[in-house]
Amino acid sequence: MARADKATAVAELKNEFEGSSAAVLTEYRGLTVAQLKELRTSLGENAKFAVAKNTLTKIAATEAGVTGLDDLLVGPTAVAFVKGDVVEAAKGLRDFAKANPLLVIKGGVLEGKTLDATEITKLADLESREVLLAKLAGAMKAKQSAAAAMFAALPTQLAQLAEALRAKRDEAGE
Repeated sequence: MARADKATAVAELKNEFEGSSAAVLTEYRGLTVAQLKELRTSLGENAKFAVAKNTLTKIAATEAGVTGLDDLLVGPTAVAFVKGDVVEAAKGLRDFAKANPLLVIKGGVLEGKTLDATEITKLADLESREVLLAKLAGAMKAKQSAAAAMFAALPTQLAQLAEALRAKRDEAGE
């Protein structure tokens, strides 16, 4: 690879690191081109899966201010740059790794924090952002509904109490 090609590759990797909320490093040894293509399509629009040389990836990560990846950059390495929902991309990688054991998740970085393979798997076990937001909205709505029911019940109970007092007075007056 010529020096200009290397500089271009480092610049592209640096831009990917800077524009991504997370990066997951994987080992792809033994996967076919068709399997890599399948992985790229399964990740969808949220992530870009790129095979890169370790030394160029180290340089690009350092230039982008990403630290802690040096130990992970051993052997054939591919990086999934995640721009969207990190949980969804982690699920895609985990599911593909289950179906294709040759893909090994080494670790990664999420918003500047280095993650190991088990932490990426734990991240994949989370529900998607939309599901968590829906659960939060449902919980908030349930609390508001309970409060509204309580406030609506107060006048009804007051009216029932007044009616009971009136009925008792009518009985006592007779």
